[in-house]
Amino acid sequence: MHTSTATGTELPDAGRRLRPATAEDADFLTAMLLEAFNWDGPRTTLEELLRTPSIAHYITGWPLPGDFGVVAEDGTGRPVGAVWARRFPATDPGYGHVDPTVPELTLGVLPDHRGRGIGSALLDAVVDLAERSGVDRLSLSVEDGNHAAGLYASRGFVTVGREGESDTMLLRLTAAG
Repeated sequence: MHTSTATGTELPDAGRRLRPATAEDADFLTAMLLEAFNWDGPRTTLEELLRTPSIAHYITGWPLPGDFGVVAEDGTGRPVGAVWARRFPATDPGYGHVDPTVPELTLGVLPDHRGRGIGSALLDAVVDLAERSGVDRLSLSVEDGNHAAGLYASRGFVTVGREGESDTMLLRLTAAG
């Protein structure tokens, strides 16, 4: 378990830490978007992802006003995972869209770093960041069979909708901002 908030938080494995996502992380967040879409193996390429407006909008122009996120680094300072939140208008919704006021999360961890608590630490940190920023809800979309659904449920996300073979999940927060 990580020890505090997203800023400089140490993770259980020696040297790993969390930090806020910045504009300089745009390329890495794009790579993590590809990991999120290819969670069960190669289904799309980066080029296909970026040519698809309904997918590319998760990262285009990062960061836009109101975007926030967290990056996990290994002991050498190399990014190994990230989570970020972005709001989408009703005219251009994300896959986990609930309402234009509700930020939607995207989470990805490099395959060789999965199963080590990084996703959990990232999720906890972004929820903490959202609460401190005054956000009252977060949403996401998770496909059938994705083991991350259990992580999301364990943190209080509940299914509020279904689109194709994916659930839309929502977390209600106690905003402290």
